[in-house]
Amino acid sequence: MATIFFKLLLAVAIFVVIYMAHKNYENIDINYWTIVVLIPIVILGYWLKTTVTTTEGAMICFSIIYLDSTVMLIVMLFSMLRFLRIQIKTWVKTLAYIITFGHTYMFWECIHNDWYYTSMTLVDTGQGIATKMTGGPLKIVHWIYLAVVLCAIVVTLIYALIRRGTYSRRTLLLYAGVTVIGLVMYGAESTLDVDFSSLPLLYVVADLLIAFNYDHAHTHDIACLISEQQKYHGSRGYIAIDMEGRFLSCNTKAYEFLPEVENQIVDAKLKQGTKLASILNELAAAYKKDGTNKKDFFVDEMACRCEISEFTIRKDGKMQGYLFDIRDVTEEKKVFKVMKDYNETLNEEVLKKTENIKGIQERVVLGLANMVENRDSNTGGHVKRTSDIIKIIVDEMEKQGVYSLDEQMAEDIVRAAPMHDLGKITIENNILNKPARLTKEEFEIMKTHSAKSGEFVNIILKDVEEKHFVDVAFNVARYHHERWDGKGYPENLVGEMIPLEARIMSIADVYDALVSKRCYKEAMSFEKAAEIMTEGMGSQFDPNMLSVFLGCREKLEAYYKEN
Repeated sequence: MATIFFKLLLAVAIFVVIYMAHKNYENIDINYWTIVVLIPIVILGYWLKTTVTTTEGAMICFSIIYLDSTVMLIVMLFSMLRFLRIQIKTWVKTLAYIITFGHTYMFWECIHNDWYYTSMTLVDTGQGIATKMTGGPLKIVHWIYLAVVLCAIVVTLIYALIRRGTYSRRTLLLYAGVTVIGLVMYGAESTLDVDFSSLPLLYVVADLLIAFNYDHAHTHDIACLISEQQKYHGSRGYIAIDMEGRFLSCNTKAYEFLPEVENQIVDAKLKQGTKLASILNELAAAYKKDGTNKKDFFVDEMACRCEISEFTIRKDGKMQGYLFDIRDVTEEKKVFKVMKDYNETLNEEVLKKTENIKGIQERVVLGLANMVENRDSNTGGHVKRTSDIIKIIVDEMEKQGVYSLDEQMAEDIVRAAPMHDLGKITIENNILNKPARLTKEEFEIMKTHSAKSGEFVNIILKDVEEKHFVDVAFNVARYHHERWDGKGYPENLVGEMIPLEARIMSIADVYDALVSKRCYKEAMSFEKAAEIMTEGMGSQFDPNMLSVFLGCREKLEAYYKEN
């Protein structure tokens, strides 16, 4: 009966190993796996001991069974220390393992002598072979070893109870319960000399609990949630919460960024009203809503950045919580601020210089335009007036939505207006200021001013002004004498072949010429000028501009009356 019972326990222990292996964890806790693998090996020893028929066979089985009170026990101790994040020096751990395996090897060397057991009797109980033994002189070594390890475990448990720490109390209880119950049962069975040990049952129960607790324990172990590089990155703090907002674990660096985390209870929701809860819960909510993955905050004078990511402890498992990566970005913020301030200062200087350059250019252009006007006795004030009425026309176009102009285009046309007649500076005075009608030959010479105006625009503005403005100014200067019907100059362009800015300039230029006094004519009445302009829509002017002209006619007339 005992033999069958141990067989069943062995089958369950092997199943647990297979179950754990198929969970496909991202990170492996070597202590957990050592315990899980040792349990079926130890139970195998218990099962084989119930079937042997020689004392040497029984001693060999005991050499396997003793792995529980030697290797498995010390692994359990170090697993507890790791879980509690108690750092053990490498040489201490190495020495402990040397003593443990030395003790185990000593027992193996006693299989064929009576140093460990002076006598051993096999008894067939009908339920399996039971073994009765009498301890030898080296048996005391085993009791001393157990006493030392037991004291270390007790001290560790006491330390865990009085120490504030971010670790799972459930996992700690599992460790403590299994270890203490196992040691008590081992001591009781050794004293009472029972036929068959109950320890294998405890091991299997512990094995199942470890397996079911493995996911939970991993979510409380920050080292299992971050990469090896991050784990040893001393400048970063890490905090983990589950999908329901319950606190799981953190590293000690996190205390510097959010000191409240040190008092946070594991497996409990973040305490409301704390900075810790405010930052983590707000970031988790924003991440779920729209994918926001970072939040900046201050701790005194230190600027911190908290970044969120999801985590799972299995390669193909579902998401189990959020991992918050916190770092100090104080210097980064300072550098960014210095660069921002420098860029703003630089932009201000560039803007000032640009405005200065534009001012100089405009004064040069206006100076040239005025020089032309001073030479041309026919067109006094024409430059200023056309610039003003261009603005009236453009505003009306925007109001009506005719040829929808963007803000930049509208500004460029107004700025370009004074440049439309720059080429007249090349025309001889006797032609430019002739009080009578020009001859055919003289008019051909006069017509060259539009092409020359375009050339001057390129000479003055190209490579120092933005291309969009140079293009508009060139088109205004070169093509403002083109006609919609193709009878204009210098290129006889037809309809929409004429750039829009030139078509607008043409209306302003002609209207000013009609209503202004010249040396060879009197100013025309507003009614007569409006009639001529209206009749010219579709022949001389763009017919689409008719509604624009009519819409701003009153404003144009008011402007001329005032000036």
